[in-house]
Amino acid sequence: MESATGGIGAGTVGETPATGGATLSRGQAFEVSVVMPCLNEQDSVGVCVRKALAGLAAAGAVGEVVVVDNGSTDRSAELAKAAGARVVHETRRGYGNAYLAGFAAAEGRLIVMGDADDSYDFSDLDALLAPLRAGRADYVLGSRFAGKILPGAMPWLHRYVGNPVLTGILNHLFDVRSSDAHSGMRAFSREAYQRMRLRCEGMELASELVIAAGRAGLRIEEVPITYHPRVGDSKLHSLRDGWRHLRFMLLLAPRYLFVLPGLVLLALGLVGQAVLLAGSLDLGFHRLDLHFSILFALLALLGWQVVLLGVCADVHNHAVGWQERRRWPLPLVHRVFTLERGLALGVGLFTVGFVVDIVVLLRWLANDLGPLNELRPALLAMTLMVLGAQTAFGSFFLRLLTAGPSGGHQRATARPAMRAPGDPPGGTPLVGMHYQTQEHPAEAVGF
Repeated sequence: MESATGGIGAGTVGETPATGGATLSRGQAFEVSVVMPCLNEQDSVGVCVRKALAGLAAAGAVGEVVVVDNGSTDRSAELAKAAGARVVHETRRGYGNAYLAGFAAAEGRLIVMGDADDSYDFSDLDALLAPLRAGRADYVLGSRFAGKILPGAMPWLHRYVGNPVLTGILNHLFDVRSSDAHSGMRAFSREAYQRMRLRCEGMELASELVIAAGRAGLRIEEVPITYHPRVGDSKLHSLRDGWRHLRFMLLLAPRYLFVLPGLVLLALGLVGQAVLLAGSLDLGFHRLDLHFSILFALLALLGWQVVLLGVCADVHNHAVGWQERRRWPLPLVHRVFTLERGLALGVGLFTVGFVVDIVVLLRWLANDLGPLNELRPALLAMTLMVLGAQTAFGSFFLRLLTAGPSGGHQRATARPAMRAPGDPPGGTPLVGMHYQTQEHPAEAVGF
């Protein structure tokens, strides 16, 4: 069994089979590695390997085919090896896990990825490799929608709803221009792979590739490909996997998921309360009264809470290496935010609300503790006080995320941690635990 751990190989080999039986001399480098994930594909994997070897030969490329067996219970691994592939075993199930193991084991300077179900034509690799070889691109996507989708290759729902909708959402959220964000056939250089820092373990890897390529500033090119009906049963679950892609994209886009919706709710709530502060509002077809004041108070509180969650989510994403380009208002927030300013704003809002409540109390006392119709000002006061408390406590939490309690994240390797009294010898120290650096966040959290 070959190991799937470690980084991508240096690309030089000893006596290694390549391109359908040719033998590389010691020190000669692979130019291309074709990586295929495989789970019970015995009816097609051998065909795909032979097509890939033929495609490498036709392109004049010295290369290899790496098949990642992801726990097959049939003869897939045996047939792949017999066809000329190098088989890597990855026991952790998942589309992403299989590909990441294959990328790690690949020895070529250029990497081609594609499924082992014969839905992609590996015999025509030259078109996919040409932009990389010419130096025009770092990452090439084989677009089914720019090419040809053969009858029966893609279900109607996927072709006209699922793929276009998910691709459109991805393009909008991450400012990329892709015609087929979930194509399974792509090629990229080893340097591009390292810059993308891929990590998704499941189907989300298809979306991650497009997002990470844009985030890394790679030169991207698309080429048309033909999509064939697959051999065997599909492993894809339309609703489940579609949701996984959408969930992944939304979690990487806190501006759209949290911040903008939260600001809309906050503005609507505050404006609505201000309009109804003097009394009910007659719209002709309906009268907005006290119940709407309560509703607007709820919207304002919910909106600000969602905004705070979005800012914290953005900080978290950057801390773990998902450094998407920040757009308004996030750059402004991170530029002007300090704990002290956040506390000042929170205390200010709370104080204004408290003063309004004092005024309401004084009016009640002036009325000899009798009936008092001051629910609207009281609702506004409550809203401002809760907003102030949310801001103050949220500022402490945001400070903890951005700088840590000591005022700056320290490298875990900067100095030995102190050992607390009573710590067992050789155990983990209880004090002096350090925080990850913002300069090397991914290294500190194990990515």
